[in-house]
Amino acid sequence: MSENIFITEERIDGADDGPLSGTTVAVKDNISTAGVATTCGSKMLEGYVPPYDATVVSRLKEAGATIVGKANMDEFGMGSTTETSYFGATDNPAAPGHVPGGSSGGSAAAVAAGEADLALGSDTGGSVRCPAAFCGVVGIKPTYGLVSRYGLVAYANSLEQIGPFANTVEDAATLLDVIAGDDEHDATTREVPLEGDESYADAATGDVDGLQIGVPTELLEGADEGVVETFWDAIADLEDRGAEYHEVSLPSVEHAVEAYYVIAMSEASSNLARFDGVRYGLSAGEASGDESSGDSAAAGNWNETFARTRKEGFGDEVKRRILLGTYALSAGYHDKYYKKAQDARAWVKQDFDEALEEADVLASPTMPVPPFELGESLDDPLQMYLADANTVPVNLADLPAISVPAGETDGLPVGLQLVGPAFGEKRLIRAASALA
Repeated sequence: MSENIFITEERIDGADDGPLSGTTVAVKDNISTAGVATTCGSKMLEGYVPPYDATVVSRLKEAGATIVGKANMDEFGMGSTTETSYFGATDNPAAPGHVPGGSSGGSAAAVAAGEADLALGSDTGGSVRCPAAFCGVVGIKPTYGLVSRYGLVAYANSLEQIGPFANTVEDAATLLDVIAGDDEHDATTREVPLEGDESYADAATGDVDGLQIGVPTELLEGADEGVVETFWDAIADLEDRGAEYHEVSLPSVEHAVEAYYVIAMSEASSNLARFDGVRYGLSAGEASGDESSGDSAAAGNWNETFARTRKEGFGDEVKRRILLGTYALSAGYHDKYYKKAQDARAWVKQDFDEALEEADVLASPTMPVPPFELGESLDDPLQMYLADANTVPVNLADLPAISVPAGETDGLPVGLQLVGPAFGEKRLIRAASALA
């Protein structure tokens, strides 16, 4: 078994029968499970046990799935390598000695290692697709609003979606059938009617005859040479099956990474303000093991107590993003950073919509690089942020995307990303199933 796939290994049995009966599922540790610890990979929530199930967990249990554990992740979803977890890094079972991607690295690794048949992750800027690519499995980032976020511990509410992992596109689509749909607990969800009795899994026909694929030139620039070669080999496979491709341009993606990080960090600074040791999270005394540290709170020095709690409870990457997000939202800087980032987001969405008027799907390498070696990116956070260049624009545009294995470069997995129009999951599943 690969190291540190799960933070908590605990079996949760589902109904006696259902579409997922006999199927094992790993659940990312930021998705609430009643009676089973949900830590978000953080010291801040070590030992926290939710009193309720997330909607997706309820639907898993109703479908007969057996949950086998809570998968490791970057702390509060902040990272692309699963190395910022308080509980230690996860090794990549498909490329030992390398990262599994993140932030849902434990979920992807569980499927790649055979520790679970399926898995759930969450994708804020690529956190399902990145580990799917790095671990050589399938990962779907649904359209914003297709899957309930009730019970998902929030990182950046306007960007994130829960999505499935599997070894095949059809299996991932089967899991999507179970978790998708309207939820009274989440006002951002909507019911998307499927034709007749057809399911997402039924769309996995592999029929790509006549499919028009747009290839954004900007998403190939600067990518690793071996990754680009593997990508074009996969496009050639689709052409052999009757698809056609042409180049398209998405000029706005040049600014997507910086816009994404301003928006995501701003939302994170707001969301994580609740973890102050009073309402949520460890108190400063619990965090440090110093039982006398509550004295300052008793004396009324709340700011000092909050500061100690957050200093001791959060890791470096989370602190970095809270500080940057708070700065971007502060008086005098809101218009300079946050407002401009939202303007850039609208531009990205417009570019994608225009490109998809001329193509059925858009295709790119999921990640511009193969998996990093463990420890390689920790000293250079910027390298980690820039590696998200091909995935974050999709979240800004609220569109669905899927990552499927495309092959290898130097023995390391490479993923192909397909992007579709809003609620065009069936189209993506049909196209992707020709490859996996």
